[in-house]
Amino acid sequence: MNLGIIGCGAIGTDVAKAADAMKEIKKIYLFDIDKEASRSLCKFLKKGEIKKVSDFLDDIDVVFEGASQQAVIEYAEQILKAGKDLILMSVGSLFDDSFRKKLEKIAREKCCKIYVPSGAVCGIDGIFSASVGGLNEVTLVTTKPPSSLCKSFDERTVLFEGNARDAVKKFPANINVAASLSLAGKGFDETKVEIVADPVVTRISHKILAHGKFGRLRVELENMPNPNNPSSSYMASLSAIATLRRIIDPIQIGA
Repeated sequence: MNLGIIGCGAIGTDVAKAADAMKEIKKIYLFDIDKEASRSLCKFLKKGEIKKVSDFLDDIDVVFEGASQQAVIEYAEQILKAGKDLILMSVGSLFDDSFRKKLEKIAREKCCKIYVPSGAVCGIDGIFSASVGGLNEVTLVTTKPPSSLCKSFDERTVLFEGNARDAVKKFPANINVAASLSLAGKGFDETKVEIVADPVVTRISHKILAHGKFGRLRVELENMPNPNNPSSSYMASLSAIATLRRIIDPIQIGA
């Protein structure tokens, strides 16, 4: 299998290095609008090569996106029309219903998949399973150090309370987990989100609360920062690598 990577930042770097060690992956093509980022990463890879997205599409089986919502808007349709699977990290791009439905339609027609990793949270598989029986309520509470939100506060401050659709619009770089949770459960308009800046905490935490016919669910994860980028959660990278591993492996684990 050959892999294309869009975005050579912290998560893209982790995925590329992990893929480089997977015997099932023969070639890795890198693209980043910052050419120095792709050149720097390529030096660490045995299987790496730098190419534009349009130039590597014929040669790959799966594309990993770890760049931005804008990158998804720019490249996702092109990737799917080429009949290639897409692992998508900038899940907030899917809050636009018409755009998401367009991608779904193309994927169905071309018999390919859009994979959405769990990202920096745990419990997405439980929410997805519970949604089959019916969910009454799903809430995400995200707590971050003010610095990770590029803000400064002397005390715990609630920055946002509302639904996931508005959260993704207002915090596009910080709340992709709300988009993943929405897609797994009750949708963007009915998933509740609270974003908190707390100067006391040193790590980003995500708490999911849900109840429905299945019972009650409460999951909380305190993330370690990514060694390559302290503002990114290491779990997000691990989730992306696990998704790639899931595509390769014959045994599928999870809901």
